[in-house]
Amino acid sequence: MNRPPNHALLGLPGGRQQMATPALLLDLDAFEANLARMAAHCRRHGIAVRPHAKTHKSLTIARRQMAAGAVGLSCATLGETEMLAHGGIPSILITSPVVTAANLRRLGMLTAGDREVMVVVDHPDNIQALSGLAAGLSRKLRVLIDLDVGMGRTGVVPGPAALVLADLVAAAPGLAFAGIQAYAGHLMHVPGTAAREQACIDAMAPVAELRRHWAQQGRTDLIFSGGGTGSFDIDPGIGVLTELQAGSYLFMERMYEGVWSGSDEAVPFQTALWVQASVVSTSRPGHATLDAGFKAVSPEAGPPPVASGLPPGSVTTYLGDEHLGVTLPPGAAVPALGTPVTLAIPHCDPTVNLHRHYHVVQGDRLIDLWPIEAAGSLP
Repeated sequence: MNRPPNHALLGLPGGRQQMATPALLLDLDAFEANLARMAAHCRRHGIAVRPHAKTHKSLTIARRQMAAGAVGLSCATLGETEMLAHGGIPSILITSPVVTAANLRRLGMLTAGDREVMVVVDHPDNIQALSGLAAGLSRKLRVLIDLDVGMGRTGVVPGPAALVLADLVAAAPGLAFAGIQAYAGHLMHVPGTAAREQACIDAMAPVAELRRHWAQQGRTDLIFSGGGTGSFDIDPGIGVLTELQAGSYLFMERMYEGVWSGSDEAVPFQTALWVQASVVSTSRPGHATLDAGFKAVSPEAGPPPVASGLPPGSVTTYLGDEHLGVTLPPGAAVPALGTPVTLAIPHCDPTVNLHRHYHVVQGDRLIDLWPIEAAGSLP
């Protein structure tokens, strides 16, 4: 009863097509190629990679990223951090401010032992609260100043405000100023490499001034963390960031595949993640219904296109929590009930959050099931 529904299909020829659906598919060969490419890219350009666990929410994948050379992981929530910390990941950066009393207590428990848990701040009150927490710790809590480089989500504008916060952290008992977070998330999907590169150069210019300022003071050890899948091939050349927080490169998605849009541009990573659904109704002429609605594929970037299993030109639309409608092209044959259909994923992070396991496939076989321990928006 505790085994996932498709456990019995592991290793069977053709098991991929026999699975209970909806199921989150991870193509192992494409996944491993993406992992290796990012690791090699960062080694070649002398920049560290601290991939974002909010994309995969999986201890198995985090360990594979560490084995490939990551310096640690980034996390958006304490739930993700707890999962990775208890799983042995030695260095974690929490990329959103930790401010409530309940979460500060959780943070305090996470700093025990040899693991390193770093946090970001953008407000003096948070610095004071973290200092109070750190008074009971065995070593200083490392803190990065969160910069707003144009996204308008968290962070202070680069410049004097950042310098003031850095001085407050350095002077606060129990805290150590460790560097800067400068994530230009609003630029990750700018289409065309040339336009995206110029936008990233402009966003990083005031961050470069801060880096020069602290270098003149002898602080050449500071972390400058940021970047993402959309700028992984741009940030090393700008020369400001010391580590990349890319996450979606492992899986890819429709939103990112449209980023490299020039006629001479190739998508640098392979699509490795899909949702497999099944035809459950063909009662309406020219239409089919699949068993994968809002609860199987996150809807904020539109309905998922059909990748395989139905005729080209099939168009999808959400029909509710559990169902996806498909309008078949004129003259197309009616699919049999139970026909497996592979769906492309518009946005991987929130879709992963809806599932409990990766169904790891190689060819037509289901070869493994990897748990998604931090799924379900664990706070």
